[in-house]
Amino acid sequence: QVQLVESGGGSVQPGGSLRLSCVGSGIIFSAAMMHWYRQGPGKERELVAAISSGGSINYADSVKARFTISRDNDKNTVYLQMNSLKPEDTAVYYCNAARFRSLKLENYWGQGTQVTVSS
Repeated sequence: QVQLVESGGGSVQPGGSLRLSCVGSGIIFSAAMMHWYRQGPGKERELVAAISSGGSINYADSVKARFTISRDNDKNTVYLQMNSLKPEDTAVYYCNAARFRSLKLENYWGQGTQVTVSS
C-alpha cells in the first residue's frame, strides 16, 4: 500500500523559513513524478512545485526564487525548502506522487501539513 508521510510544517514569522519533508512507502520516488500542492483557507488547491524522476523542476510563479524542491532517492524523500515566507503562503501543504503502472497513471497524496506565516 502506498503511503506518503509529511512533516516539517509549523508556524513562522514573515521572512522565516521551513523545510517540508515527504517520506514514501510502497512507492519508489526515483520512478515517480513528485509534487507539492497547497490549499489555503477558502482557496482552490494549487500546484506549488514539481520534480520528475529525471530531475526536471517547475515552480509556481508565486514561489519562484523562494522555494526549492528536491529529492533524495536513497532516503525515498522529497523536500520543499521554503524561504522568505509570506502570510499568503499560509496553507495546508500536500505531497503528491504520480507514477505509471501497466500504462495507467496513479496518484497518491499525503495527509497534509499546516504552514502558518504570521507576525
